[in-house]
Amino acid sequence: MVTEDRAVDFAVDFNDALVDRLAACYSGALHDTLRELGRTNCVLRHDILPLEPSHKLAGRIFTVAGHLEPGLDGHETLLRWTEFLSAAPPNSVVLCQPNDSTIAHMGELSAETLQYRGVRGYIVDGGCRDTTFILRMGFPVFSRYTTPRDVVGVWVPDHFGEPIEIGGVAINNGDYVFADRDGVVIIPEDMAEQVVSHVEKMMQTENLVRKAILAGMDPKEAYLKFGKF
Repeated sequence: MVTEDRAVDFAVDFNDALVDRLAACYSGALHDTLRELGRTNCVLRHDILPLEPSHKLAGRIFTVAGHLEPGLDGHETLLRWTEFLSAAPPNSVVLCQPNDSTIAHMGELSAETLQYRGVRGYIVDGGCRDTTFILRMGFPVFSRYTTPRDVVGVWVPDHFGEPIEIGGVAINNGDYVFADRDGVVIIPEDMAEQVVSHVEKMMQTENLVRKAILAGMDPKEAYLKFGKF
């Protein structure tokens, strides 16, 4: 729990030049690279999807977890929710494990607040509401479902910047994430530079394969020549 009189230091530099390079990648290439490097468990569950299919999201992760607590005072739930909004660092991508599948864990005013405070986007193993308004403001949100039910009196965030797990994928504060309409890929912090560099080379090779095939080369010959398809 975060309070106003306690400074929050999550020991992560979210202003990271690598993020711009990551944003130029795509999820399929990132997955394939991580698989080649032995990291096969890197993709979040397939039903975590963007509200707007064209949205892409890349950045360093700020982790949040919470729990259901029915009967809690409404004021207390909103107070603790706003503490989360205050804690989310600029330039981060928030990844939330709510440990719940019944309510919305993001809404219009909260999305607008995060956007104003410089957060890149929000990914949750849970729900969202006010989707029309969030789509209108263009803030990237990835969620499993939508519902008008909110957090008041029933749910609170209780851990910030600590390890979480979503669908068996371990996620640490400061790891990297890339998300598009195909899915959400988690890149461990200590592999990020290697992964992005590998994907950049992969995409260059794919362009050569594409150019060769469109110039009339047989697909099998192109694969054998470039070793990529």
